[in-house]
Amino acid sequence: MSDVRHVLVLPDRDAAEEVAEALPERFGLAEEPQLVRDALAGEDDAEDAQWLVVVEDPRGALDPGALDALAAEHEGWLEAP
Repeated sequence: MSDVRHVLVLPDRDAAEEVAEALPERFGLAEEPQLVRDALAGEDDAEDAQWLVVVEDPRGALDPGALDALAAEHEGWLEAP
């Protein structure tokens, strides 16, 4: 299986940090997920930024449904590839 990158979209930094902390424990990740601030197009207000948690999945072993469920617990979602 080829390298897969999963992107979870979260509503704020706190939610993104909670998800990023839960991922290695819940899914046995070798690498720490990346947190990325994603300002919404056309928005100047920093409060309107979404946060992305980027998970590298080199073996394609992670279950997208489980990732989406984790994001949903924090009012987020898994971005479609």
